Amino acid sequence: MFPVRQPWLCKALGCYDCCIRCAGAIPYPSLVATLLLFAGMALFCGCGHEALGQTQVLVETHFARNFQDYSLMASCIKYFQFVIYGLASFFFLYGLLLLAEGFYTTSAIKQSFGEFRSTRCGRCLSLTFIIATYVLAVIWLCVFAFSAIPVFFFFNMAQTCHNINLLAETSPSINQHGWICMDARQYGLLPWNAMPGKACGMTLAAICKTSDFYVTYDLYIAAFVGAGVALLALFLYVVATTYNYAVLRFLGRKGLHC
Repeated sequence: MFPVRQPWLCKALGCYDCCIRCAGAIPYPSLVATLLLFAGMALFCGCGHEALGQTQVLVETHFARNFQDYSLMASCIKYFQFVIYGLASFFFLYGLLLLAEGFYTTSAIKQSFGEFRSTRCGRCLSLTFIIATYVLAVIWLCVFAFSAIPVFFFFNMAQTCHNINLLAETSPSINQHGWICMDARQYGLLPWNAMPGKACGMTLAAICKTSDFYVTYDLYIAAFVGAGVALLALFLYVVATTYNYAVLRFLGRKGLHC
């Protein structure tokens, strides 16, 4: 968006002054929030999609023998993967809309034009973005908390395997730590009648040494971090849009709108 309307004015002011005007016309908070939102959603959607697929492979390989035991989990994983596709598209478009709204309402652009151009429809649009972004931030806060559950599960599993390895180094009998188990049924991944549904002792330690476990664990951590970055971007959007709306209201009361 170029803030100087007349090309001859750019030559009169010089290239440096025009660059300063262009730089001043950029809504930096909205731009930073957009970059954070895109980065966070890329991490969350990409890593979350792959982590769900790896989880299904891990469960069906080590925790369930019958397909009927994890068929519901497989259906839920497919459903959430389709939801991830929709989330990526929605937040990409919404981020662009908020960035465009930031360019429209930024005070730097108004000063560059030399006059304040705002209509009641523009102020209504800014208020709508504030409410919508606030609601999305609250909803995404729940998503952020929900994305911590698989991280907690794999963290507990890794700690349990670590304890088994410590006991294996100090205990001469392999059966003395066979009672240490990780039950996937306790986390709702499998029904209670699923067999075996859990892994114990050195079997569990062997699972933790597989590449599937470490890859899935790292993917869930990356998805959790991405959800946090996206949440930070939404709160930054709330601050930026609220400030822009306050400027619109203040200058509108001064009778500077058209």
